Amino acid sequence: MGGAVKATDRRERLRAILTGERCVMPASVHDPLSARLAQSLGFEAGMFAGSVASLMVLGAPDLAVITLTEFAEQARRITRATDLPIIADADHGYGNALSVARTVEELEYAGVAALTIEDTELPQAFGAKGARVIPLAEGVGKMRAAVSARDDAALIVVARTGASSISGIDDAVTRCKAYQDTGVDALFLSGVESRDHLEKLCAVARVPVLLGAMAPDVRDLDYLSGLGVRVALQGHWPLRAAISAIRDTMTALKGNAAYAGSDTAASAALMAELSHDAHYKKATKDFLND
Repeated sequence: MGGAVKATDRRERLRAILTGERCVMPASVHDPLSARLAQSLGFEAGMFAGSVASLMVLGAPDLAVITLTEFAEQARRITRATDLPIIADADHGYGNALSVARTVEELEYAGVAALTIEDTELPQAFGAKGARVIPLAEGVGKMRAAVSARDDAALIVVARTGASSISGIDDAVTRCKAYQDTGVDALFLSGVESRDHLEKLCAVARVPVLLGAMAPDVRDLDYLSGLGVRVALQGHWPLRAAISAIRDTMTALKGNAAYAGSDTAASAALMAELSHDAHYKKATKDFLND
């Protein structure tokens, strides 16, 4: 079954990507089946985002209303079902620096290969208009707490900043310098809107870089690889596409129409593969029908 590979092994595989020479794009995953699909298609890593978790677990938008327990439980369901290294978007660490330490402990136990901690002020403060970043000193404290809290040295701790589009490129550069001095393994850059800004940030990076959703003029893997970007996200299209397909199917069924989706619906063979049907048939034979 999936999950047979130890968490440390998955973490070391992701570390090999981060210390390599090329940029890869992970699959956006939201549950065990989507992660198994990603692995079967040859993706080298999966990304489990906070926004995706909020949709899957709560049916809620990305407003930091999901709890650490809910996020970690869904992460654990994904990691136990697949050998794919999972990068978990742990948002702000669900509180202050002490909460960040607890977040690292829970997600390490959940089997993720890497986790990101960001410096955005979450949840949104009363009276705030738009996104804000926390004070630099507080961000540094969070990153220090994250690095200190891990038990498995192979777990990858990533400092994430969206300062480039919130407080400006100069502040983003300052934060990147300060965060990597805490001992984090990588930097995650979100909200980068131009090649010029990306190049300025990568120029001060002494650790591998992960990049959030990219502006059109940045979508070039060779270019990103040359800058030291090792993971670049493509957005969370799989979940959105799945929701659209479910809606279309339900609409057809509710209208009492003859269902004509057999050509696009998952085949019985694919469903058997993803659900590890052969394993369960063998277990049934071995333990129930012996």
